[in-house]
Amino acid sequence: MDIIISNSSGDPIYLQIVNQIKALIISGELAVGEALPSMRTLAASLRISIITTKRAYEELERDGFIESYTGRGSFVKAQNSELLKEHNLCKIEELLKEATGLAGMCGVSSDELCYMIKLIMEDNSSQN
Repeated sequence: MDIIISNSSGDPIYLQIVNQIKALIISGELAVGEALPSMRTLAASLRISIITTKRAYEELERDGFIESYTGRGSFVKAQNSELLKEHNLCKIEELLKEATGLAGMCGVSSDELCYMIKLIMEDNSSQN
């Protein structure tokens, strides 16, 4: 599991960890039941405080992505498909807000934007 911390990111380190682990779980790179590195191991490999990794793991557990057991470690939790869909819909909505804001600044009409989205979706489905 590769976690990359960016000092130039506006997000705090614990949130960078949370977002990257969530992405790995959602994409299926981390399978249900798979063990995450211990908090100490992750902290050492990233050269950060164990308090930061503890906060990240607590957030992941609170959001329902992992479950932790004292003395055994933290594991990827079986995901509720509706929860994952809702999470992804929120992310799509954020990205679309950004795209529509940029489109508005450039004078791109909603019809043009819808057409672009349609083309991108068709291209994506032809690649799968």
